[in-house]
Amino acid sequence: MAISRSKSKPIKRPIIVKRIRKRVRARQHGAWKIAYADFVTALMAFFLLMWLTSSVPSSELKGISDYFKTPLSLVLSEGQNKTATRSVIIGGEGPNPMMKEGAARDGALPPARQIDPVSARDLLRRQELQRLELLKRQLEQVIDADLQLRQYKNQLLIDLTTEGLRVQIVDEQNRPMFEKGSAVLQPYTAEILHAIGKILNEVPNKIGLSGHTDATPYQGGSKGYSNWELSADRANASRRELAQGGMDQDKILRVVGLSDSALFNPDDPYDAKNRRISIIVMNRDTEEMVFKDSER
Repeated sequence: MAISRSKSKPIKRPIIVKRIRKRVRARQHGAWKIAYADFVTALMAFFLLMWLTSSVPSSELKGISDYFKTPLSLVLSEGQNKTATRSVIIGGEGPNPMMKEGAARDGALPPARQIDPVSARDLLRRQELQRLELLKRQLEQVIDADLQLRQYKNQLLIDLTTEGLRVQIVDEQNRPMFEKGSAVLQPYTAEILHAIGKILNEVPNKIGLSGHTDATPYQGGSKGYSNWELSADRANASRRELAQGGMDQDKILRVVGLSDSALFNPDDPYDAKNRRISIIVMNRDTEEMVFKDSER
């Protein structure tokens, strides 16, 4: 019996076509508006600044400029430009020209603010004291950081007095600052003065120098030359070394020789520490006193 085999027909699968549609985003045409708005804002601010500066007197503009350059020195100088100082430092005493004009139209001017001179003076003194305390710390840090200066630390005495900040360079028995009986500085003394001169140039205060000796009478030299002349010559030699270290010579207000009239150790007039150079960073009261003495 013959079995017939029928051929199986292949199964037809449907063809699926996937079409991906890309969405094209619309171009943004508003970005330039933001940039334009920023430009217009900056332009408006510029013209507003120009209008304000044109309405302020040139004297006050100069005062404002000086304040932002050196605000502390302008406060301590009490302002060479008094109009600018009042309006910027003290708290706005200087009248605004526009307000003054408007008040004049109304027939009345606003009352001026009264500043207590004593309070203002006390404020200036406190600010100056803070600056001198900062200078004292800077000098101490320089001495501690320098290996060569550190070995002379015992000969460098820094303190605050009624005259201002005082820096004393004293002799030691085996380490004098000058050659014996002379105003010629030892190399390490010049090095100390050079380091101090750079720092003193950073403050606006005037500087005073005084030379001191012990009670030993001067033995050599020309007739009439004594410890008075020697102490004055040593103070002047120290002034020259400070200038070579970078300090402006215009800062020097006083150079004096005091011989043994102001001993460091009154109990021992022959103590080596009585031989010293005293550098005074003057406060404002001391400066005014020196100027008044020179006017008499």
